[in-house]
Amino acid sequence: MTICSMKKIVCIIICVTTFVLATAADMLSVHPDSLSLRTMTGDEIRTAKLQQNHKIFYVGDGDKSSADSIARMVSLFYVDQYRHFQDPQAPYFLFMSKDAKLAMGIGGCIRMRAWGDFDGSLPVNGFVPYMIPVPRDPDQIRRIGGTPAGTSLFFKVIGRSATFGDMVGYILCDYSGPGDVLFKLKKAYVTISDWTIGYADTSFSDVEAQAPTIDGGGQNGKIVHTTLLLRWQHDFSPHWEMATSVELPQSQVDADGVSTKKLDDYLPDLAVFGQYNWGHNEHVRLSGILRSIPYRNLVTGQRHTVVGWGVQLSAIAYPCNRLAIYAMANTGRGYQSYVADLSIGSYDLVADASTPGRLYAPLAVGLNAGFKFNITPSLYTCAALGRVGYYPKYKVDGTDYRYGLYGAFNLFWDITPRLQVGAEYLIGSRHNFNGQHNYANRVDVLFQLSF
Repeated sequence: MTICSMKKIVCIIICVTTFVLATAADMLSVHPDSLSLRTMTGDEIRTAKLQQNHKIFYVGDGDKSSADSIARMVSLFYVDQYRHFQDPQAPYFLFMSKDAKLAMGIGGCIRMRAWGDFDGSLPVNGFVPYMIPVPRDPDQIRRIGGTPAGTSLFFKVIGRSATFGDMVGYILCDYSGPGDVLFKLKKAYVTISDWTIGYADTSFSDVEAQAPTIDGGGQNGKIVHTTLLLRWQHDFSPHWEMATSVELPQSQVDADGVSTKKLDDYLPDLAVFGQYNWGHNEHVRLSGILRSIPYRNLVTGQRHTVVGWGVQLSAIAYPCNRLAIYAMANTGRGYQSYVADLSIGSYDLVADASTPGRLYAPLAVGLNAGFKFNITPSLYTCAALGRVGYYPKYKVDGTDYRYGLYGAFNLFWDITPRLQVGAEYLIGSRHNFNGQHNYANRVDVLFQLSF
């Protein structure tokens, strides 16, 4: 069977599946989906259904608070612009004080993913173009696999204080997958009014502007980094907000131990963003980061600090209620450990081939685009595209990564607000400086239950 024939078969399967699931969703729907999508986006309908689907246990003395106060407290479980598409939904079971000033939720999700690689495979669970073997290996053409990675548990506490405003405590842990199953901390932070302290997503990222994927790797040009930080974030008006943070650095330096030596980071990374909001949770964000990366030149014996920087422009918009558009572009020098594909290697500082003992911060560019189209509020299809380019100033090894391409095309069906299935086709390629390249194809499926 030729590659073209296999791709045609995949396209036919996706089209047939879309029709069947759309018909089933319309039959199971209680309310006319088309009428709902006239006034709300698919995400807003999904959130509204979830908010009506909580089991609340009241604790404490006194009379129960008003319905408006309870509804406001429940709504705070959905206010989190750092929530990734693959993070679990707000918890089904909530414990709330009768005065509606304190609430606690314990929840999580059970996520199962399985895949089959054909016409090129990867040795890892995530579909990461950087990891595609180059040159092409005839023994790495097909592979099947599966993982419970992403199965998670979380604990969230929300309080309301006249002095400090809203206070949130959040802990999220997940499993890394079979063969090396580890239960690890993913997020742990406290937010008091405008301040956040703890282990959280960097302020340089914009997770809401990443297109939805089943693949755990996601777009290869996205900014992905979790670290200890202290962040101040403030809404100046319904449209304008900004944030700034000091973050614990984790630089990745290509020091060989012979002519160069990696040194411990001693200055925090500084991140900032400004954002304009409108409409249906739409926004445009400009982000930046400034870094100080130390190393020692063993040829001269001198210690040096290189200034790294990165900028990113990201956005999410709804041209119509059914369609969401995602876009993201970033560039910089010495910020590569924040970029999905390049974070696997040591690209923040690399060797200057013209001067032994010298390291410098090379240039990189990450581009991402995507869309989500709601066929019905519970059935939607997405596309996610990504490209990462690496642009060193001096000559590098021919086998080094030059650029990578990523494409994901998927279909999700929310059978209920908390039960989701999906299917996805992935294609990607890695290109090296010597002109060699290789590509890989994957089909994966998802089963997920949030609680």
